[in-house]
Amino acid sequence: MTRATRIGNVLGVFAPAVGFVLAVGLLWDRFVGPQALAILAVMYVLTGLGITVGFHRLLTHRSFEAPAAVRAAFAVLGSMAVQGPVIHWVADHRKHHAFTDEEGDPHSPHLHGRGGALGAVAGLWHAHVGWLFSGSGRAAAQRYARDLLADPAIRIVSRTFVVWVALGLALPFAVGLAWTGTLRGALIALLWGGLVRIFLLHHVTFAINSLCHFLGRRRFRTRDQSRNLAWLAPLSFGEAWHNNHHAFPTSAFHGLRRREFDAGGWVILALERLGLARNVTRVSGPALTAKREPPTPSSLTPSS
Repeated sequence: MTRATRIGNVLGVFAPAVGFVLAVGLLWDRFVGPQALAILAVMYVLTGLGITVGFHRLLTHRSFEAPAAVRAAFAVLGSMAVQGPVIHWVADHRKHHAFTDEEGDPHSPHLHGRGGALGAVAGLWHAHVGWLFSGSGRAAAQRYARDLLADPAIRIVSRTFVVWVALGLALPFAVGLAWTGTLRGALIALLWGGLVRIFLLHHVTFAINSLCHFLGRRRFRTRDQSRNLAWLAPLSFGEAWHNNHHAFPTSAFHGLRRREFDAGGWVILALERLGLARNVTRVSGPALTAKREPPTPSSLTPSS
C-alpha cells in the first residue's frame, strides 16, 4: 500500500468522524435546520444506492445487466460514498467471497488469532475498519476485476475517483447555498450532507463486514459465518440480509421474504420495469428450500 493510499484512507475515515462530532455540537446548539437534514437524507440515499445497487449487485456480482450510462451513473454515485475507487472496491469484495472467513479474506472478524473477549474485539475492529490500513490481504484488480479494467467507462470513473469525492462534497454545498442564500447555510449543508453523510454510510457499510459475520441469524447453510441482521437492513438498503446474500451471491435481491426490507432490490425492480435492467437474477423456490439451515436441536419439540 502506497503512502498516498494510507493518507487517503486516514482522511477518508477520520475526517468524516471529526465532521460528525462537529455536527452533533452544532445540532446541540440548534444551528442545524430541516434543510441540512433533508440534504443529508437525499445524499445518503443516492450514495448508499450507488454502493449497494451499483458497486455491489451490478458490478461485483453482475446480478443484472444495465446500459453503459446506468452502470457509469451508479459507479459515480458509489464513488461519492468515499469507499475507494470502484475497481478496487469490487476486487476486494470478490476476494472476500472467494475466501470468506478463511485465510485470504480481506476483512473477516474470525481470523485474528486471539481468543476470548479481547480477540473478539480485535477481530471486529479489523473487519470493521482496521483492514483499510493494512496492505495485506487486499485484492489485485488484474486478478479479481479484469472485466472492469476492460470497461472504458468504469475504468475512467475509477481513475477519477477524487473528482467524484469532490463532487459529492460540492453538491450539498451548492444546494445549501441555493436553498438558504448564505455561506453559513452552505457550510452547514456541506457538513451534514457531506462529512456526516460519509461518516454514517461508512459505518453502516463497515458493519456489514464486521457485525454481519458475528451477530444475527443464519437462515441458509453457507461455508462461512455470514448472518442476517434485521435492524441494520433499512439503514443498509437491504445489505444486512447478509446470510441470504452469501447463500445466493448472484441474486439481485438480498431480502428473500416479503418482510425482509430490501430497498436496493426495489430499485432494481423499478429499473427492470423501466427497461433499464435486464437479465435480473432471481432465486427459485426449490433453491431456497435446498439451502435452508436445518433447525438446531434446541428448536426441535418432541412429537406427541
